[in-house]
Amino acid sequence: MTGLVEFGLYLTYILVGVAVLAVIVLPLINAFSNPKTLVTSGIGLAALLVIFLISWGLSSYDAVSAKAAEQGLTSGGVQRLGGVLTMMYLLLAAAIVGIVVTEVGKIFK
Repeated sequence: MTGLVEFGLYLTYILVGVAVLAVIVLPLINAFSNPKTLVTSGIGLAALLVIFLISWGLSSYDAVSAKAAEQGLTSGGVQRLGGVLTMMYLLLAAAIVGIVVTEVGKIFK
């Protein structure tokens, strides 16, 4: 019975690997065949980079707790983590505002 379970697990790992490769490779093939989508994706990535840089600049790196220092976090790591968290909060707020604006706009149409 354990041999069958192991076979099922290995088969699952292989299928997940194939799915991950398909998710990564097929959009890249499509993007290179249609360069306009590649430019649009680049603009989106650049916008995310700008948002991260703003968030990183706003984050503080002063307080590194003893527990964080024990785990190997430096002040730079704390600032990057703060930047990621701030970016997440900003994008979450933008998504909520976008949803509210869309729904309110549908009411008045």
